[in-house]
Amino acid sequence: MTTPVRIRQRIRQLEGQGSDHTRIARELGVSRTTVIKYATRDYSPSSTGGRAATRSLMTGEYARAADEWPASDLRLPRKQRHTARRVHERLVAELGFPGEYSSVQRWVKQWREAHRRESDGYAELEWAPGVAQVDYGVAKAVIAGVERTVHFLAVSFPYSNMRYVAALPGETAECVCHGLSMVFAHMGMAPRVLVSDNATGVGRRGSDGTVALTRLFSLFCAHHGFEARFRNPYSGHEKGSVENAVGFVRRNLMVPEPAAEGWDALSRAWLDECDEIARREHYRQAVPIRDLFETDLDHMLPLPGTPFDACDWRSVKTDRTGTALIDGNRYLAGPKWHSMLIRAGVRALDIELRSMDGEHIVTLERVWGREPRTVMEPTTLLAIIARKPRMWGESPIRVDFPANVRDLLDRMDARARADLLDDIRYASATNGFAAAAKAVSAIIDAGRRIDRASIDQTARRIRQGDGAVSGPDLSRYNTYMEER
Repeated sequence: MTTPVRIRQRIRQLEGQGSDHTRIARELGVSRTTVIKYATRDYSPSSTGGRAATRSLMTGEYARAADEWPASDLRLPRKQRHTARRVHERLVAELGFPGEYSSVQRWVKQWREAHRRESDGYAELEWAPGVAQVDYGVAKAVIAGVERTVHFLAVSFPYSNMRYVAALPGETAECVCHGLSMVFAHMGMAPRVLVSDNATGVGRRGSDGTVALTRLFSLFCAHHGFEARFRNPYSGHEKGSVENAVGFVRRNLMVPEPAAEGWDALSRAWLDECDEIARREHYRQAVPIRDLFETDLDHMLPLPGTPFDACDWRSVKTDRTGTALIDGNRYLAGPKWHSMLIRAGVRALDIELRSMDGEHIVTLERVWGREPRTVMEPTTLLAIIARKPRMWGESPIRVDFPANVRDLLDRMDARARADLLDDIRYASATNGFAAAAKAVSAIIDAGRRIDRASIDQTARRIRQGDGAVSGPDLSRYNTYMEER
């Protein structure tokens, strides 16, 4: 237990009046050892802040070793230097040091304080208007009803402390370009300088410290005309504005867990919220952030007349089913394209497949992670299933049909099933598979006759937002169920 200050003071007073230690101990109700301790202590101010000197075992060979090891560390990378814990471990193992870790910890701390250089520490940086910093953070969000890991791209402007953020499924170059395109479009301008590190998917740092831009990001920079700069990824203070922005937007925009119908919908909601936050005053200057951001905008670059397509085009070979393997996942071009070399346009949110002549084949949703199922558009298989209707039961697109349409196709004979699937294929070509399948479902529910014209007409109404099916209730089933 620590002796109160008033007791310590009284000990010194009584000792100064000539009282011996035994009498002082009896009068104050403390031990004689306590009286001796505080009667003889030096309380004069010192560089240690008035703390009493304590006896240490860090002397002789122990002190010399504890001095030599940190000194030799100065030529090594910071993360490869001795910690106080490591110094203590070596002293015990190599020299038989009998002392506790705390004494070594104090010694190492004092050594580091005594050997600080003029160049150590940090200097506050001043950022010009129109300069942006970018970095990634990670959070959870519900996208289209499914909880997903969101890699959010934070963009900050140190001059004004303006922050923007975009939601993305990954941290690849196409994701960075897609997210930045959304932020630039929202602002209506592009920064003249963009500062990042090599962890954002836009470049790779070599052993000599230089950064080689990815091809897609290099094109993105040229398209907008801004300068890309890179900071040391291990020195957060060099782009502290965006480091702070990552934590700020996570606390303010992502609690509670956000939800949206899609990635871009979530980004748009966050961008609008960032504009609202900018109504607050700057943390140092008594003006709203958005007023300072106007100065940032005055120093930025106008956007090009055409938007940038953040698409990484690759040549891929399909297998015998017409499936291409892209980033570890399978995407179906269709049986027609089996065993061929095709072009794959890899974007942040979708995969576009084209022939080598540029003919559009299909655009599929991009999946992230490892997806066991082949990603496909049902329309690509309708033709082959219509030609081989007996494979319907094992078809991977059977589950994509509404339940009443699926049941009807299950009950049909091969010829009737082939005809109906071909009619759905025809309507899908102009209206999309979802609208064509819903059209057949609506016609069945209305008890109307199903034929190619009615499917196409109803699908067109569904695509335009009017799903009503008019006409008399002639029968529950259609001519496909009649004997042929």
